[in-house]
Amino acid sequence: MNFVRFAVRRLVEMAATLLGASFVVYGAMYLAPGNPAGFLLSGRSASPEALAAIKARYHLDDPFFVRYLCWLGDIVQGDFGRSITYRTDVSRLLADRLPTTLLLVVMALVVVAVIGLALGWTAAVRGGGTDSTILVGTTFAVGTPSFVAAVLLQGLFAVKLGWFPSSGAGDGFGDKLWHLTLPAIALALYLIGMLARVTRSTMLEALDSEHVTVARSRGVPESQVIRRHVFRNSLGTVLTTGGLIVSTLLICTILVETAFSIGGVGQLLELSTTTKDFPTVQAISLIIVALFMTVNLIVDLLLPLVDPRITLGSRSTPV
Repeated sequence: MNFVRFAVRRLVEMAATLLGASFVVYGAMYLAPGNPAGFLLSGRSASPEALAAIKARYHLDDPFFVRYLCWLGDIVQGDFGRSITYRTDVSRLLADRLPTTLLLVVMALVVVAVIGLALGWTAAVRGGGTDSTILVGTTFAVGTPSFVAAVLLQGLFAVKLGWFPSSGAGDGFGDKLWHLTLPAIALALYLIGMLARVTRSTMLEALDSEHVTVARSRGVPESQVIRRHVFRNSLGTVLTTGGLIVSTLLICTILVETAFSIGGVGQLLELSTTTKDFPTVQAISLIIVALFMTVNLIVDLLLPLVDPRITLGSRSTPV
């Protein structure tokens, strides 16, 4: 019952936060220099009739809060408005591009989880030269921004060696996987280093704990000690880091999609920002905020299941 109450309370908090975020996202347009009509026209000249049509379409003659409520009402009904640049519904643009972005994020997340956990586990368990080598490698990874990794990987594996495509998202599932391999690695590189270092440090801390010493003194096989007493007790911190990783992936995909000309939501946001296509920018910004909050909620709900020592609503692991 506590779980249900906590979930309901968090959903209410999410709704309130999303409402506040929607106000900020919508109001940001009016912080730009010039009047909203000029912003919509992007410097183009327009006849009085066209200007009047634009004002009527976006309720520019209404008070600000009326315009905001009209926009919010459309959003609730799934209507994100019409793109100024592409002359089509924003919902259609998102529906066409979102699957590519989600596939890229999922691929990168799998790479981060598999390699990051494996490196952190290996460094903590083996120690010595293996630990030092992994620390050096993860330090390099953490110090390499996603857009730098994208350029390096593109230049080496796409342009010089020709092993992978240098741009585009491909057609069909298999072709998409091939096209998105390099972008996924570029997106994952920094986060692999971060997850590996977090996993290593939490496992080393667990290895020095009293219950691990007791388990070893009772003759429990080392593999079981590592799996049941060390790694399992590290999952709370690892899961919390995983929530941060997913949020970072959603942001960094903008840079990687642009570098590889993938044509996903990230590149759409970059192009829409450049062309001042504010309905598209507002829709994507609001979706990103909603995804952030959803990821945080999922992490909060999973933490007590992963580590019973953690209470609902707390992300700290008891000592």
